[in-house]
Amino acid sequence: MNENVEPSVPPAPGAEQYPSLALVNSVIALPGGHFVDQLGTPAAANEWLVERGLAPVDAGMREMCAAQLRSLREQVRSLFDSRVAALPALPAALTAVNDALTRVPTAPLLQWDEKDGPYRAATHPTTEIVDHALATLAADAADLLTSADAERLTACGSAPCNRYLLRHGRRHWCSTRCGDRARAARAYARRTRATAD
Repeated sequence: MNENVEPSVPPAPGAEQYPSLALVNSVIALPGGHFVDQLGTPAAANEWLVERGLAPVDAGMREMCAAQLRSLREQVRSLFDSRVAALPALPAALTAVNDALTRVPTAPLLQWDEKDGPYRAATHPTTEIVDHALATLAADAADLLTSADAERLTACGSAPCNRYLLRHGRRHWCSTRCGDRARAARAYARRTRATAD
C-alpha cells in the first residue's frame, strides 16, 4: 500500500553525498507493510529531481519519465543488493545502468551559431532532461560501487526498513528511529527468551 504522507525520516548516511543512494532510498518501507514512494507520481518525481539539481522546476514530468526513474531505481537497488551480499550482479541491472550512462553525450557538442560561429555546449532540451538525470544517477551509482566507499555500503539492519546507507563504525541503521526499533526488538527477544527458560 502506498502512502501519500511522507514520514519525517532524515537522509540515510551517505545519501547526501551519493544521489544514487538517495534514489534507491526514495521508496521507504514502513511498519505494517506500508510504503512511501517519493517517485510515485510525475509531480513527486519532478520534485525529487529538482531537490537534487537534476531538473528544472517546470520540467513537466510525465508518467513515462517517472516510470523510467523508478525502473532505474530498481536496477541500482539490485546492484546494491548484489554488492552488499557479495553476489554477482544481475546482467539486466548492469545493462540498465550502462544504457543510462551511454544514452546522452558526456562531452559538450559542437554547435554553430549563425552570428557568432562555432562553440561547444551541452544541449539540455526538455525532452532530454530525464535522460540526463538518469545518466547522472547511473554514473553516481557506478562511482559509488567502484569507490572505497563501496566497502561501507550496507542495508539498514532494522526490519522492515529497506534503505541503504554508508556504514560509519558499527552503525548499521539508516536513522535513529531504525536504531531504536532494532534495540527494542533485541530487548524484547531477550525478555521473551528469559521468560521461556
